[in-house]
Amino acid sequence: MQKQLFLVLAFLVSLSHYGQIIPAPVSLEFNKGNFELDATVGVTFKGLKKQESTKLTNYLIDKIEAETSVRIALKKKASKNIILQILQKANKKLGEEGYLLTISETEIHITANGYAGLFYGTQSLLQYVIHNNTQTPIQLPALTISDKPNVKWRGMVMDVSRHFYNTKTIKELLDLMAFYKLNVFHWHLADNEGWRLEIKKYPKLTSVGGWRTEIPGSIFYKQDSTYAKKLDGKPYQYGGFYSQKQVKEIVAYAQDRNITVVPEIDVPGHSGAALTAYPEFSCEKHVQESPNSTLWNGVVNPANINLNYCAGQETTFEFLEDVFTEVMELFPSKYIHVGGDEVDKSYWKKCADCQQRLADNHLKDENELQSYFIKRIAKFLEKNDRKLIGWDEILEGGAPINATVMSWRGEKGGIEAAKLKQDVIMTPNNPLYFNRYQEDPKNEPLAVAYSINTLEKVYEYNLIPKELNKEEAQYIIGGQFAIWTEFISSVEYLEYTLLPRMPAFAENMWSVPKNKNYIDFKKRLNQGHYDYWKANGIRFHPKYYKKSVY
Repeated sequence: MQKQLFLVLAFLVSLSHYGQIIPAPVSLEFNKGNFELDATVGVTFKGLKKQESTKLTNYLIDKIEAETSVRIALKKKASKNIILQILQKANKKLGEEGYLLTISETEIHITANGYAGLFYGTQSLLQYVIHNNTQTPIQLPALTISDKPNVKWRGMVMDVSRHFYNTKTIKELLDLMAFYKLNVFHWHLADNEGWRLEIKKYPKLTSVGGWRTEIPGSIFYKQDSTYAKKLDGKPYQYGGFYSQKQVKEIVAYAQDRNITVVPEIDVPGHSGAALTAYPEFSCEKHVQESPNSTLWNGVVNPANINLNYCAGQETTFEFLEDVFTEVMELFPSKYIHVGGDEVDKSYWKKCADCQQRLADNHLKDENELQSYFIKRIAKFLEKNDRKLIGWDEILEGGAPINATVMSWRGEKGGIEAAKLKQDVIMTPNNPLYFNRYQEDPKNEPLAVAYSINTLEKVYEYNLIPKELNKEEAQYIIGGQFAIWTEFISSVEYLEYTLLPRMPAFAENMWSVPKNKNYIDFKKRLNQGHYDYWKANGIRFHPKYYKKSVY
């Protein structure tokens, strides 16, 4: 008994002020004693709907067994209990995603205003279980936690167009996001390099637009050394897509983890894959062939063709409304991302239909034509009770009044939008593009070189620009990091880019600024998180790990 008490006391002394939890909770107090987690523990619930209770209790039971081999059970009476409780009278201080977690010698009690808060309480509990799974029986320190997020939008952009990832990998990403209390999965499903979403009315979007032929000398062939070595200079087919059944499965999987899946279908630019499949919606109306670069089914060279939808044809908007109708049927998110970035307007200048549209609507220039295009899509989405999100270029020519702006070219677009009283999600490429180098490029795998986005830069990023006053700052609803996969062709490299920057970003968004401490954060990483990733075969950047593992 004395030895056990000594071990627990030694453990508590070594802990960070915030224990082992990432992101750091609002408040945490350690108490006397510890809770022994073994097969005698029962799980019970109060105030939950039957479907929610079944879902959450089974999730918790299965996760504890998977991590510890201890099988607890759903039962009302036990000598030791885990109680999941929705409060009958809402605690306003907790909000929608906050929770209270208490651990005593006989009971673990998680309370919240709703499912989201209870789920996050279980994530904090699971972190303690996982990081203390080194002795039998497992000893959890008695404590009291009161916690809630600092911002409501804590997201990740995942590009599956440049390189495709299967549903197993997507689910593993969602699990990792949930573990660190991230709640938005922004799914970049269509771009020049591939269309990844089944649209039943337009099957060629995936049968043609979902596959490309890579030849020696093309960008992906050169960068993907695995393929280049295997194929020895021979062309190869690359691609894939998600069926609507698979998408529904992913959306449900995410919802169980309090993650909203926000789809992105990029318009009017970044549309090469769609226009390869249906060239009649481009200004040229036909596909131009070239053998010299990235190819889709051997018939299109994105360097030499228009990658924009034609803004002058009504058929373009009919096509896109059909596409977005199916998108909305698959994704219950109130937000739909429409891109709006990096549009090469030179093609519109040469297009008679686009110039006629510009004249008929008394538009000053092609910037206003893009604004017209985006507003048309926004109006259609609003008619269906959805909100449009676009990259900060949608401000050029005037953004739709109710649009949410995602600021990626630094913070300038976000500042402008907030001053216009429009919601903003900050996603500045420096430091929140995780496809960029983490450290000195000489020691790193190939990545985008515009900036070096270190762990510390991610952690210390200030979400609220100093240019905004208190009222304007309220329009910054959160932030996102991004994974663009031009050079990220494997799960191992994907994980390497994510970790440990994902938990750093998660703590940045969740924890109140006064609780943020980079040194303390790194201490908590080394108190179990690296070991957890290593034990589960998850790749990570080794620099910050105290033990040499690579």
